[in-house]
Amino acid sequence: MATPSSRRTPLHDRHVAAGARMVDFAGWSMPVRYGSEIEEHHAVRRAAGLFDVSHMGEFRVQGPGALGLLQRLTPNNVAKLAPGRAHYSAFLTPDATYVDDLLIYQLAVDDYLLVVNAANIEGDWSWLDGHAAELAADVELTNASDEWALLALQGPQAESILGSLTDVDLAGLRYYHFVPEATVAGVGCLLSRTGYTGEEGFELYLPPGDAPAVWDALLAAGDGHGLLPAGLGARDTLRLEAGMALYGHEIDRTTTPYEAALGWTVKLKKGDFLGREVLVRQKAEGVERRLVGLEMLERGIARQGYGLLDGDERVGEVTSGTWSPTLEKAIATGYLPAALADAGTEVDVEARRRRVRARVVPLPFYRRSED
Repeated sequence: MATPSSRRTPLHDRHVAAGARMVDFAGWSMPVRYGSEIEEHHAVRRAAGLFDVSHMGEFRVQGPGALGLLQRLTPNNVAKLAPGRAHYSAFLTPDATYVDDLLIYQLAVDDYLLVVNAANIEGDWSWLDGHAAELAADVELTNASDEWALLALQGPQAESILGSLTDVDLAGLRYYHFVPEATVAGVGCLLSRTGYTGEEGFELYLPPGDAPAVWDALLAAGDGHGLLPAGLGARDTLRLEAGMALYGHEIDRTTTPYEAALGWTVKLKKGDFLGREVLVRQKAEGVERRLVGLEMLERGIARQGYGLLDGDERVGEVTSGTWSPTLEKAIATGYLPAALADAGTEVDVEARRRRVRARVVPLPFYRRSED
């Protein structure tokens, strides 16, 4: 339950008026659901869902040293970006483990917007600011988290719904591309084809004061398209089906990109960056453990922290688990020794003093049709 000390997004009153169940999430009062989490989940897969994710953090990195600083702090190749393009990356420790995962948008030459997890805003800012000072980087850093509201419109009907409110050529806007100065329902915003559900969709970064009007306009435009407001509950089941990592679950300060099936974000050829030496070694020698998908072969839901057993030996741990509304089966992710991480391997999940059989399956569990 949300506490009186929880911060509120600009849409808090809209959520309460809609009957949302509000909970504390990373110090924010957020809607976990409005009605049925399963209905909200299905709406995103079959039509569209609208999420308030204004709790996320945004940092601005500007100046002649911006590229060099971000190249040093992240494993993906920022030099490959261009104005209007974004990518998924991370802040890594010298041990190549996760400080956080993040998105990097290039707004212009020497001008980047970083989007970080709400729970990590303070730590990420200290990490960025501290390394900028250590490197004497010629940059201007701004914690702009309070300057943005963020809405996510996701699902196969998202383009049709949003298209009625903007002149942007949405069909021509490719994945991980964005329009920095778009207009939606008469409001200026950054419009990005990105998301965290495994579906087609868009994210809108806009001034907090304009968020309620745009929220209302999107819901009105989605009337007749099957659009539902959706909360954190559906967001979690959607991202898990799509095999997307969540900080504090699949990734944290104990996991590396190669262990977490995120090696595609690592560009070793770009030059030096924090954690590179460890990743070079892991690339050459392999990792001792890997993140895997699991489907339950018996009745039961695997939860974070449940042990994974090979015989009587605890060999790993569940990182996330849920009932998949789309696949109609219980699914989970977890870490297993590399020798047990191949698809088809069976292990036991230690769930509340009983053992439930599970099988390793490829990730993601769900991939949307390209039709």
